[in-house]
Amino acid sequence: MSASPASPSRPVTRLAPGLLLAGGLGLLAHLLGAQVPVVGGPVFGILLGLLAGALLGSRPALTPGTAFAAKKVLQAAVVLLGLRLSLGEVARIGFETLPVMLGTLALALVAGPVIGRWLRVPGQIRTLVTVGTGICGASAIATISAVTGAGGVAVAVSIAVIFTYNALAVVLFPVLGHWLGLSQEGFGLWAGTAINDTSSVVAAATIYGAVAASAAVVVKLTRTLMIIPIAVGHSLARARREGAGEAGMPWRALIPPFLVLFLVATAINSAGLVPQGWSEPVGEVAAYLTTVALTAIGLGTPVAAVREAGWRPLALGGILWAVVAISALLLIRLTGHW
Repeated sequence: MSASPASPSRPVTRLAPGLLLAGGLGLLAHLLGAQVPVVGGPVFGILLGLLAGALLGSRPALTPGTAFAAKKVLQAAVVLLGLRLSLGEVARIGFETLPVMLGTLALALVAGPVIGRWLRVPGQIRTLVTVGTGICGASAIATISAVTGAGGVAVAVSIAVIFTYNALAVVLFPVLGHWLGLSQEGFGLWAGTAINDTSSVVAAATIYGAVAASAAVVVKLTRTLMIIPIAVGHSLARARREGAGEAGMPWRALIPPFLVLFLVATAINSAGLVPQGWSEPVGEVAAYLTTVALTAIGLGTPVAAVREAGWRPLALGGILWAVVAISALLLIRLTGHW
C-alpha cells in the first residue's frame, strides 16, 4: 500500500539525474553559443557533453535521463522548428532562385553517398554529413538523426565536420565573393545556399553587406524547408528496411509522430496562425532544446569512438562543401543572379 503513491514518480526520479545534467550543461552551451554565434550552442553542447562524459566515466544513473534528452527532447526541438518555417517564404523569394538551391541539394544528395562509400565512411555518418552539408547543418543533422535513429558517435562526428567548414566559410566566402565580383544579392544567394548553419550564414553575409545579409537569411530559411521531404523520405526508407511497409503496420511505424507534428507546425505557420512576436522566443526554445539534446548525445558518446572515426568524415565534408559551393556559383551564373 505504501509503495503505490511513489510509483508514478519513479520514471521522473530515474530521468532526473541525466536530464538535469544535460539541461544544465545545455544551458551553459546555449549561453556560450549566444556569445560566439559562429560556433553556436549545439557545437558547445557536444563538446561539453563529451568532456563531462570523459570526466564522469560510466554512470548508469545518468543513462535514462540522457537517453530521454537525446531522443524525446530532440524531437520536441524539431517540432518547434516547424513553427518557424513557412512555405510562403518560397513564394516571397521567387522561383527564380530555387534552381540554385534545388540543384545544389540534388547534387549533394547524389554525391554524398557515392563519395562517402569511396572514402569508406560509415553509413550513418555518411548520411548525416550529406544532409548537413546539403540542407542546413546542425538542424538537418538533428532532424535526420531523430528520424533514422543515428547513434551518438555519428551525430558528434557530423556536427564537428559541419562546424569546421562553417568556420572556414565565414572567413573565406566574403574574400572570394569580392574577388569574383558577386553582387550583394548574388553573394546572399551563394552564402544562403553553400554555408550550412544560420549563424555562419549571417556572419559571412553581414561582412559582405546589409543587402547580402537580408538576402542570405531568406534563402537560408527557404533551404531549411528541404528538411521536410528529406526527413519523410528517410523515414519511409527506414520503415522499408525494417519491414514496416507490410500490411497491417501502424502509420507511426512509417512516419514517426514527431515528424507528423513537425509538418503540422509548419502548416500552422504557413497559414499565418503563429503570431510574428512568437518567432524569436520559439526559436530560442528550439535552439536550447536542440543544444540540450546534443549535450546529452555528447554525454553518452565515448571520446575514443569519435577519435577512431579519423579523417574520412572530414574529407567527405570538405569534398561535399566544395561541390556545393562551386555548383552554386555555376548555377548563380547560369540563372543570371551574379
